[in-house]
Amino acid sequence: MSNAEWKLDFSDGNKERIVRMDAGEQGELRKQISLAKEKLHLPGDCQVVSCYEAGRDGFWIHRMLEESGIGNLVLDPSSIEVNRRKRRTKTDTVDVKGLPRLLMRYSGGERKAVSVVNVPSLEEEDRMRLSRERERLLKERGAHVVRIKSLLVGQGIRHEVNRALMEVLEEMKDGLGKELGPD
Repeated sequence: MSNAEWKLDFSDGNKERIVRMDAGEQGELRKQISLAKEKLHLPGDCQVVSCYEAGRDGFWIHRMLEESGIGNLVLDPSSIEVNRRKRRTKTDTVDVKGLPRLLMRYSGGERKAVSVVNVPSLEEEDRMRLSRERERLLKERGAHVVRIKSLLVGQGIRHEVNRALMEVLEEMKDGLGKELGPD
């Protein structure tokens, strides 16, 4: 799934229908599901089961599908088979053609065909997001501290990077005793 476009593969187990649509357009998705049922000669009230790879989009798509009465599985991307001999990059086209087969195998009882992600509640997802963001910000802060230390050492200055640094920075001299430039 990309920001701009979703690639969908509808299948009845024998025939398939691959379409592209604008990402996130719920009305268009419902329309494509109806069209697929028609093109694949399926009854209008047949059960629809779907899947997609876990990733940047999170779980809103899963919740939207479930609320629409569509059974959905969120798959762990690392568990999706790729042919290592072909050394092909894993692309949306490769994925979209393989996902229906994996879904059919999984739905047919072959539970080891693919790993299904446990979809968290909205509250759990919010907590995880907060925790991840905090962790990311702390890593970024650490990287900035290391970068500033490196810049100082490059000028022959050894000083802790802390709140006091800003207060003494303008009076600091480089390793040769010269004033630091404005940059």
